[in-house]
This record gives sequence, structure tokens and C-alpha cells, in this order.
Amino acid sequence: MQATITIADGARPAAACRRPQQAPRSLQQQQLVQRGVVLRCRAVAPAQHAQDAVGNGVQTAAASPIELSELTAVGPLDGRYAGKVEGLRRTFSEYGLIRFRVLVECRWLQKLSELEGVSEVPAFGPAATALLDQLAVGFSLSDALAVKGVERTTNHDVKAIEYVLKDKFMADPELAKVVEFTHFACTSEDINNLSHALMLAEALQTELLPAMDRVIEAITKLAEEYADVAMLSRTHGQTASPTTMGKEMAIAAYRLARQRKQVAGVPLYGKMAGAVGNYNAHMSAYPGVDWQQVAEEFVTSLGLSWNPYVTQIEPHDYIAELFDGVSRFNSILLDFDRDMWSYISLGYFKQRTIAGEVGSSTMPHKVNPIDFENSEGNLGIANATLGHLAAKLPISRWQRDLTDSTVLRNLGVGVGHSTLAYQSTLRGISKLQLDGERVAADLDSSWEVLAEPIQTVMRRYAVDEPYEKLKAFTRGQAVNQASMQEFVSGIDGIPEDAKAALLELTPATYIGNAAQQARDIRTRLAAL
Repeated sequence: MQATITIADGARPAAACRRPQQAPRSLQQQQLVQRGVVLRCRAVAPAQHAQDAVGNGVQTAAASPIELSELTAVGPLDGRYAGKVEGLRRTFSEYGLIRFRVLVECRWLQKLSELEGVSEVPAFGPAATALLDQLAVGFSLSDALAVKGVERTTNHDVKAIEYVLKDKFMADPELAKVVEFTHFACTSEDINNLSHALMLAEALQTELLPAMDRVIEAITKLAEEYADVAMLSRTHGQTASPTTMGKEMAIAAYRLARQRKQVAGVPLYGKMAGAVGNYNAHMSAYPGVDWQQVAEEFVTSLGLSWNPYVTQIEPHDYIAELFDGVSRFNSILLDFDRDMWSYISLGYFKQRTIAGEVGSSTMPHKVNPIDFENSEGNLGIANATLGHLAAKLPISRWQRDLTDSTVLRNLGVGVGHSTLAYQSTLRGISKLQLDGERVAADLDSSWEVLAEPIQTVMRRYAVDEPYEKLKAFTRGQAVNQASMQEFVSGIDGIPEDAKAALLELTPATYIGNAAQQARDIRTRLAAL
């Protein structure tokens, strides 16, 4: 018996489906016809194609979930590049956020025990203090899993932490008596804003700033190594007055160091001021306590700067300042990556080959500048994320809205792609091998760049129309050592010693103080 199958054809007009004898469009359909199956077309909505795609190996939402791993992570930071940003997991993960929330909750309870005006929370003894300290700095992954279990019931992440801590406090007689002072007078954002600031502080000190320093140091070493390597400049892509490779490296190092200093100098702010920033709940319970002073002492005890004017949230302006600084560092590094890519393209640098690496799947000779390209790509992703955070976070409707909450969970994304890019740049730098002969040959074929010093000396000695004479001689003309020296020899009106100095000048020696600038780089960096 002949079977009939109706196939989806949402893209074709109905007229095209009236001829079941027309040639099938796919190998699968051809095989069906060979088995005597009649194909009929029917128009379907585009969404139907998602279901039809199952036959071609495309998974649908109904497919069974697969375990999270390097191969199954949605984002590359937790997938392909997981090993390269592993240091950020403890800080920016959900566990990291819970860990810092617990720290803030424990330290706040300890602060209450130090206040004379809050007699209901007396000073804690050694056992209670030890438990609070252990929880504050040693909250484990299994503890965090317990929090997530409670959150499935509360549907509130901070409240889940409060409940888990209360349960743990019941194990100590002193803490059990004051268990209801856990999270006392706090809004969730009192805990969250301090946690986010502490996350950023940890990331800066353990990962981001050290990574920036490694990049700056690597480029500084290039400046010193190549301080005297004369190189043709290119302005607007055209040959220009020579410089040295080292001096160009020094520029990048100095620019990056300035931004690194600004990033490190951004104060990280926090608040502990209640639901709308006025200590309303605090003062209703203990009107005799100077809660604003208490909040300042508490926030600064965590190593943060205190913001006296807030709503329910700390307004996040400092995060915008911080991420704008990181973005500027990244933009400068991206500029460096592109220059290095171009110098490799010109042949100024060769790249050390690594056994087993493949440059191209089809061209065996290629050694691509993939590290600088990878860095450039990740810097773009980083800056897109950091830019959104910097633009969005300072904006909140009235005393707060919730749009910052989900955005703040991406603090680690911009930082992660940044540090990933820094690693790639460092890897690219480690492979560089200067081709001094290629650099020198480029200079030696560009004697026209000496038109600048020659016409400048002519100006000094009042020779008529020096610029115009050099313009006529060089523009659009092939200039070499012989023709340039012939031109200099024919100049009237300048002293013989000046003429002799010009005749000795070469593109390789016309570098001003570029070499000295490169050698001075560490002194300049130290003075920042």
C-alpha cells in the first residue's frame, strides 16, 4: 500500500505545492520517494520549522536537559574558556554573591553587639564570635547549596540566607537568644550593595589589577628591548618621520598605566541605611542611637567608602566610574593589539611557532596572529558589557526599581572577558620575534622622510620656499639616498657644516629622542 506524508513548506506559495511530482528538495525527501512514499505540501507557520528540524538532528525544548560542563555551557566563560577565568569563579559566581552576603549579615550582627544603645544584643563571647567569624569567611559551597534549597521555597535569595543563618545560630546559646536580630532593620539592598562592592574589591585585588600589571610590564619590556630599533612611522597609512619600535611600545605602556591607576583609585561605595536611605526602621526601634554614624563605621570597617546620600539602593555611580576606567584600559589595549597585528602583517615581527599548532586548516604555511585577534574580540565583548553596566546602573526610578538586580549579576562577564583578553595579548607578546632586517629595509626604501628635516634646516637659514622645493622634489617621485644627497648638495644659502650634517642623515638616524623616551619609560611609570 502506498503511504502519503504531508511535508511542511511554509516558505513556498500554495501554487508551488500543487505538484507532488516535482523534484524533492532534500536528500531525506528523495529517499522517501524512492520507497514509494507520496509527498504532499502544506503551508505552515515559520515556528513549525522548529519541530520539523528534529528530523535533521536539531534539538527542541522538549529534549532532555544535559549536564553542565565545558562542552555544554551556554557562555564561553563557563565553557571553552573556563580554565582561563577560573580565578573569578569564587568572586563573581552565585556562590560568591552568597558568600559575601553571609559575610555582611554576620558582621552586621557583630556590629549590633558592640552598640551600647542596643542592650538586647550584648557583646558576644569567644564561642559566638568564633562561629560568626567562621561563617563570615568560611561559608562553604555546601552551605550555599543549602541556601539555594531554601530559596526554592522563599523565592527570595536574601531571605533564604537569613533563614539558613538563623538555623546555624541556634547551635550557639548566645546567638540563639538574639537570632531575630539577624538582618535587623535591613532591606535586601543593604546586604546586596555591600556584597557587590566587596566582590569588585576582591576581583580588583586578586585578578584584574594584577592582570593589568602583567600586560603593562610585558609592553614595558618591549619598550626597553627595542628602544634603539629605528622604525618607519606611518601617519594616515603613509610613510612618515621615523621613530623607534621601543618608543611606540612605551606609548602603549604609559597610556595603560595611567588608566590602571585610575581604575585602582576609584572608591568603592556602600550604604546601610534601610528601605529608603533614612534609617526609618532603625530609629523606630532605637531612636537614641546615631544610626548614620553606625552605618558609616560599619561600611568603612569592611574596607569600603560610605555613601551618605542614598535611596533604597546605593546608586552605583562608582561602578560606572570603575567600569568606564576598565573600558578605557581595554580600548587602549585594543589599539595596541591592532598595531601589533599590523606590524606582524608588515613583517616587522615574526611569530614563534609552537609544535602541533595549526595556523590554517588549508594553508600549512600560515602562522596567524590569533592571540592579538582573540584579545581584540574579547575586549569588544568586555566593553559592550561594561558599557551597558556603566550606562544603566546609575539609573533607577524614584527610590528604586528592580532593573539593576539582574544586570548586577553580570559584573563578572565584563571582567571575565577583559582578563581573558589580557591573557591573549600576553600570549601574543610572548611569541614575537623582531625581524630587524625587514624593519631596516623598510626605512632604507623611504628616503623621502628626510624632506622634513631638510626643509626645516632651510627655514632656519632663510632659504626661499623650502617647503615648496621639497614638495616638488619628493611628492609622487621616487627618492633614494643618491637623489636626496644630490638635492642637499645643491642647496644654496646654508652653512657648510649644516649641509654636512644633512648629508650624513639617514632615515635610521632621524629619530629625534625616541630611543631616550623608550629608555625612560620605567621612570615615567614610577612618577605616575
